[in-house]
Amino acid sequence: MFTRLFRKNPLKARARVLYDQLVEAARRPFLYGAQGVDDTVDGRFDMIVLHAILLIRRLRQGGEAGQDAAQLVFDIMFDDFGAALREMGTGDLSVGKRIRAMGEAFYGRAKAYESPLAEGDADALAGAISRNMFNDDREAAAASRRLAGYALASAQLLSRQPPEELIAGARPAFPDALPV
Repeated sequence: MFTRLFRKNPLKARARVLYDQLVEAARRPFLYGAQGVDDTVDGRFDMIVLHAILLIRRLRQGGEAGQDAAQLVFDIMFDDFGAALREMGTGDLSVGKRIRAMGEAFYGRAKAYESPLAEGDADALAGAISRNMFNDDREAAAASRRLAGYALASAQLLSRQPPEELIAGARPAFPDALPV
């Protein structure tokens, strides 16, 4: 009777691995500094969110199992954000407000990036990235274009990976460098 309550969910375990892999991809040094975003809490958040949007977008194309995996990756990501906030000393009463703001930022970015990703529109995606990651700073225009190219290349690589393979254990494919 109680075995069902304590049984491990293999999809949740795989979603954890997928999340860890997207964080690993989001923390690659070439995404930061003069070529990308600042290596700050906000910059790291933006890179994790960008990679999560790309991966979740692909998983959702995998039917019910893909939808379930996408939701689990999302849930794990926000659990991780909450834990990180607590580690940084954010009080328990403030964590909920900060998580809500992060959720709004995630959904806003996902909405802003969806059409340009679907249409392969690098200019529109660079504009959305500029607004979200760089507050439309003109000096960051080149970085916005590079990150847009990276996101489009990521979406293309992920499109070649069947969602079922990702759910089964394939490592999500992300480019190894920013486009020039």
